[in-house]
Amino acid sequence: MFAEIEENLQGAMGEGTFDWVDRRVFDQVFDRLTLLSIYKLMKKGIIDTIEWPIARGKEAHVFRGEGENGPIAVKIFHTSNAVFKNLMQYIEGDPRFEGLKRKHRDLVTTWVRKEHRNLIRMSREGLRVPEPLGVFKNVLVMEYIGDEDSPSPKLREIEIGNPEEAYNILLHFLAVCWQRARLVHGDFSPYNILWHENSPLVIDVGQAVSIQHPKAQEFLVRDIDRLVSWGKSQGLEVSTAEALYDILNTEPDELLGFEEE
Repeated sequence: MFAEIEENLQGAMGEGTFDWVDRRVFDQVFDRLTLLSIYKLMKKGIIDTIEWPIARGKEAHVFRGEGENGPIAVKIFHTSNAVFKNLMQYIEGDPRFEGLKRKHRDLVTTWVRKEHRNLIRMSREGLRVPEPLGVFKNVLVMEYIGDEDSPSPKLREIEIGNPEEAYNILLHFLAVCWQRARLVHGDFSPYNILWHENSPLVIDVGQAVSIQHPKAQEFLVRDIDRLVSWGKSQGLEVSTAEALYDILNTEPDELLGFEEE
């Protein structure tokens, strides 16, 4: 079984945007339980191969892979560190995850399920996020956002021709999240927004909380502050107060210039 898994992981070593400089790092990411999770997803037909790394962070590494219908993104959450204890504020108080166990591996599994459920809820409302394809334990499979050579760039990495249009699209995203999906993103920054096919696409939604969360309003204002800061850096005359009013009181489609019928 493990030989079969490793055969389909060969591309993950030493190719892509960055190389694995230490085999021990590879072994920490693909520990035994992670390999078992990947095997489950392979047997379901969700993962065929894992090709090369496209992103890495404190909580997870992301790989480009292949599935039944083409390219996929495989997000593997770390199980060997204590990072998730610092993220408890995004889980405690969310009514969807009451009775949470505090063992580290349980926290990781809950976080992964949370991101999967948030993606589903946002997708149902027509928001531009990666399509969720499957989840098991600490492995989340999503639509791959990019081309054959590399993932789409982050908003912070590029200059765009019409920042006002992008700002309105992102304001609409926050409004739909709040009014229809009943969620707050919680970390809405140019680091978590990709520029794909000439339009923004939002990623990393694991920390998104229900609007019933006790810190939901605090997180919403912080999200707006970050969007407004980006808008001002692009030369736009925008304010947190005005954006907050629009999100709470305006029909979301009006923010894109469409009047509600």
